[in-house]
Amino acid sequence: MERVDCVGALVYDEEHRLLVVRRAHDPGRGLWSIPGGRVEPGEDDRTAVAREVAEETGLTVEVGNLVGEVERPGQRGQLYVIRDYEATAVGGTLTPGDDATDARFVTRSEIAVLPTTTLLVSTLEQWNALPG
Repeated sequence: MERVDCVGALVYDEEHRLLVVRRAHDPGRGLWSIPGGRVEPGEDDRTAVAREVAEETGLTVEVGNLVGEVERPGQRGQLYVIRDYEATAVGGTLTPGDDATDARFVTRSEIAVLPTTTLLVSTLEQWNALPG
């Protein structure tokens, strides 16, 4: 089974709303998730988090602590190992790009009704990481 290392970013604004993006491509096209993607060869996790957030949202972030790790099976037999990190926006302008058709900060009630990627909300709930 091919292992694919991925990262995600939990970025909150001053109102403790969570940054989410609408996926432009499969897997999960049209669904909302946190910014993230594959760790490229030669990258460490924190570098990958910062790159993915910049590509998908236009924001510059400082990457903090690991929040949690999940494994998800891929459609072609891969195993996606996804490590999600806290991150703080320190610059840039929120603009969707790359693999995102939209990007916004959402509240707990807003994320509850958005069409999100598989297990996103329940995983964030387990980690006590839902927006305020």
